Amino acid sequence: MNFIETEIKGLWIIEPKVLADARGYFMESYKKEEFDKQIGKTDFIQDNESKSSFGVLRGLHYQAGDAAQAKLVRVIEGKVLDVAVDIRKNSPTFGRYQIVELTAENKRQFFIPRGFAHGFLVLSETATFSYKVDNVYSPASERTINYRDPDINIAWPLDQSQFILSEKDKVGKSLKEIQL
Repeated sequence: MNFIETEIKGLWIIEPKVLADARGYFMESYKKEEFDKQIGKTDFIQDNESKSSFGVLRGLHYQAGDAAQAKLVRVIEGKVLDVAVDIRKNSPTFGRYQIVELTAENKRQFFIPRGFAHGFLVLSETATFSYKVDNVYSPASERTINYRDPDINIAWPLDQSQFILSEKDKVGKSLKEIQL
């Protein structure tokens, strides 16, 4: 696997080694020993999966306090624009974001540690999104940052009239209002 640290400390793009032939392909999508050596010890406890249609925007979500989660995300089918926003108050990159295109073809993965808000926008007809987390979901600790927050100013590649959003994602807080 190839581990690429982004300009925002703690965010990593992971490119697995894919062995392909006429039958198809094989890859290791996660190997704890190698992951811990390159990125640091992270104990993933749950795998999640979602399927979404073109234009679905999920996020920007995070879990506050002791419920914070690190995530290792990838796309099994389709294409998404994945976004992580640094919400670590004392970070020199607070409020900055990193975009990674994740597709079934490029098989890239994106590691998002605790202290980041996360979201993705589906760019294909459908997308199956898979992610590992290191903490259980806590509905009481869930928070949403507005995807249109001008202080973050994410360069979304679609017109916002094409977005399909949940009610909670339509009314997310601004970066200035977040509670960690």
